[in-house]
Amino acid sequence: MNRTAYKKRELPKGSKKASTYRRIVAGNANGKSIVQSDEPLLAYEFKTVPGYEHTLIWVNPAIPDLSKEQRFDRYPDSVVPGPGGTSLHFVTFPPGSVFADPSFDAEAAQEEALVRLRGLADHFEKEDPGMHKTNTVDYAVVYDGEMWLELDDGETLHLNRGDVVVQNGTRHAWRNKGTKPVTMLFFLNGAEHAKPPKSDGGPDDA
Repeated sequence: MNRTAYKKRELPKGSKKASTYRRIVAGNANGKSIVQSDEPLLAYEFKTVPGYEHTLIWVNPAIPDLSKEQRFDRYPDSVVPGPGGTSLHFVTFPPGSVFADPSFDAEAAQEEALVRLRGLADHFEKEDPGMHKTNTVDYAVVYDGEMWLELDDGETLHLNRGDVVVQNGTRHAWRNKGTKPVTMLFFLNGAEHAKPPKSDGGPDDA
């Protein structure tokens, strides 16, 4: 197989007008950098949440071995990477009014999320929908629109296009309080679990 050759995949005709992102993957062949692939990625549209889209651009579940060709051939068991791994996501959030609509089925939405957002959706809190915490350092960029970031104790920050948030394994939720969809770009870095404090060897530790 000639790795210096690549083929652009065309989107199927008549497909829905979901967001599309061009993904270009560079690799190495015979000591030279090449285009490994160049293709459009169609966003996944949630069936249970109108206007909610997710596109997993790339994932390395653990520290990548660059002596081998890097591939993304199948959907991962978890979209949240392990220590040393990374994942890159585009997510479009519909306005909050979608979730407040009487026809919204929260249980069905959770079931779909558990399939599409494996390793992430199971961290969503039942008591406070949308709130979650993962063992990652996240770089979150407001790609288009405006978003509200909610932290503990109800602290909320209003974000605009181009704003960047760094989440150091913090509990948070993304709330679209506007009337238009907002698209976010998320880069997740897998981190080590927090280690318990060392024992001082006192009598209470016996």
